[in-house]
Amino acid sequence: MAQKQIIVLAALVAVTLANPAYVNPGPVDPPRYDFNYAVKDFNGNDFGHQESRDGYNTQGNYYVQLPDGRLERVNYYVNGDSGFVAQVEYEGEAQYPAYQPSPSYGPSPSYQPEPSYG
Repeated sequence: MAQKQIIVLAALVAVTLANPAYVNPGPVDPPRYDFNYAVKDFNGNDFGHQESRDGYNTQGNYYVQLPDGRLERVNYYVNGDSGFVAQVEYEGEAQYPAYQPSPSYGPSPSYQPEPSYG
C-alpha cells in the first residue's frame, strides 16, 4: 500500500513540475493605431471615417451624406476617463421635395372568367 502512495505522490510532483505557474509577460505596450476609409458611389452613398489612437488618447472623425441632402460631420475624442466627446456639424440645407407618387404597376389577373351561357 505504501508503494502505491509513493507512486501517486511522485506522479503528482511530476505533473506539478511539468506545468509551471503562470508567468507574467511583463508590461504590455499601450495600443496604437491609425485607420481611415471613404466611400462615394454611383448610388449617392458618401461616407467615411478616420481614427487614431495612442494609448488612452483616441481622436477621429466621420461623415455621412444624409437622405435630406445635408452632410453630417462628427469630430470626436476620448482621453482617459473623459468618455466619448463629440462635436457634430452639418453642411448644406435640408431639402424636402414635394411628394411625387410614381405609377404603381401590379400584375394583371391570370385567370379568365368562365363564359356565361344564358
